[in-house]
Amino acid sequence: MEGSECNSSMDPRVTAKTTFNPSEHQHIRYNPLRDEWVLVSAHRMKRPWSGQVEKPSEVNIARHDPSNPLCPGATRSNGEVNPVYDSTYVFDNDFPSLQPDAPDPGIGEHPLFQAKAAKGICKVMCFHPHSDITLPLMSISEIRTVIDKWVELMKELGPVYQWVQIFENKGAMMGCSNPHPHCQVWASNYLPNEPRIADRTQRDYYSSHGVPMLVEYAKLESQKKERIVVENEEWLVIVPHWATWPFQTLLLPKRHVLRLQDLSDEERESLASIMKRLLTKYDNLFEVSFPYSMGWHGAPTGQSLLDDNRHWQLHAHYYPPLLRSATIRKFMVGYELLAQAQRDLTPEQAAERLRNLPEVHYKQKQTE
Repeated sequence: MEGSECNSSMDPRVTAKTTFNPSEHQHIRYNPLRDEWVLVSAHRMKRPWSGQVEKPSEVNIARHDPSNPLCPGATRSNGEVNPVYDSTYVFDNDFPSLQPDAPDPGIGEHPLFQAKAAKGICKVMCFHPHSDITLPLMSISEIRTVIDKWVELMKELGPVYQWVQIFENKGAMMGCSNPHPHCQVWASNYLPNEPRIADRTQRDYYSSHGVPMLVEYAKLESQKKERIVVENEEWLVIVPHWATWPFQTLLLPKRHVLRLQDLSDEERESLASIMKRLLTKYDNLFEVSFPYSMGWHGAPTGQSLLDDNRHWQLHAHYYPPLLRSATIRKFMVGYELLAQAQRDLTPEQAAERLRNLPEVHYKQKQTE
């Protein structure tokens, strides 16, 4: 036995135990919000790339295009004419995915063939009258106006609908067909999949630990510092420990807040500031109008306004696809669709890159 052990230790095929390094060795990380794991393969960043190259977004966008249905004074497809607005502008989506009146499909004939009624409303919100001014190029006061309008919409739609989803798809790479700066607001009479999962996981965490998951998480990240991108007295932006997309970020208030409409005046003002800082860094990363999908998640509304939702914490997700440059993006295909999400760059490396970027927009530097 002793000889066998000795021979094993001399076997050249047996290597010494290697100390784990998250930036060198693959591992999986747990996402407590979605109750799932993500594979981190940082060593893959060393591989050569010969895949698809996306054409960068058009940089010379006309400030005003009378044929663009989102511009002030333009005629939309339904014949309605936009007012000559000089700030934000909200209107009902001309091609809504949800409508307030729809028949109930009734009880399904079998558990494998279920359907339920889906009712709601879809709105479009223009951020600014100029098509060439995105959020990072807007002033803090202009961004604050956007936030105030979000709050107004939450107050208007929240009492009626169980979920109000505010989201922005920025850039053609994210499926945005119109360059004019805008977001969408979809309100539904049911809780969609993603917030339904987040409701369960946050509720379970609160039941087990007695504190809201994301309130505790923000405190821990504030102590660790390694994944912080920007912060101020009221807000924290991090690349989450479980991030899937290369430069994904999570925007969190530092105090316990259930919904956008619960923010104080000071918190709205500082939110405008930190959004500008984050989005400027995004654009500066590859000196391009950085594409992403983002959206707000808060406690459910509608009939849930009367429920105990202390397990919830307001937060915003930013999901940008770019990986190596302005023309190379990450794809969610193959293993990621069939097994589990996977990323190459570690969240710590991504946070450091974003954190070290300047907070003056590259376009504004060019004009100085």
